[in-house]
Amino acid sequence: MATVTAALVKELRERTGAGMMECKKALVEANADIELAIENMRKSGAAKAAKKAGNIAAEGTILIKEADGFAALLEVNCQTDFVAKDSSFLAFANEVLAVALAERLDIAALQAKFEEARIALVAKIGENITIRRVHYI
Repeated sequence: MATVTAALVKELRERTGAGMMECKKALVEANADIELAIENMRKSGAAKAAKKAGNIAAEGTILIKEADGFAALLEVNCQTDFVAKDSSFLAFANEVLAVALAERLDIAALQAKFEEARIALVAKIGENITIRRVHYI
């Protein structure tokens, strides 16, 4: 059995954004193999996201961005106002908005395009997150 060092835990935290104990547990289960630990965390993150999918996401943010005389309005929801102010949540919402404005995708296409990133964020934050609406002007 390989030794799980603080440096390994730190590297895994930096790469995944997960908590210290979750990273340590994943490394112990993966026998200190950081790539295997990341893969296992992704799988457990998908399971967490599926479990959270039934939770009502009524808080969130509405973002507006304009470029070249064209504007996009995007609503992204989460479960609490605390998460709505989180930098990771806002970065995700801004990334979705930038793609929406650049590619002018409908809501279903946006949701499909960002499903993997959404699942990773749900696993990191621990709340259901939904891309609810997009409108173009």
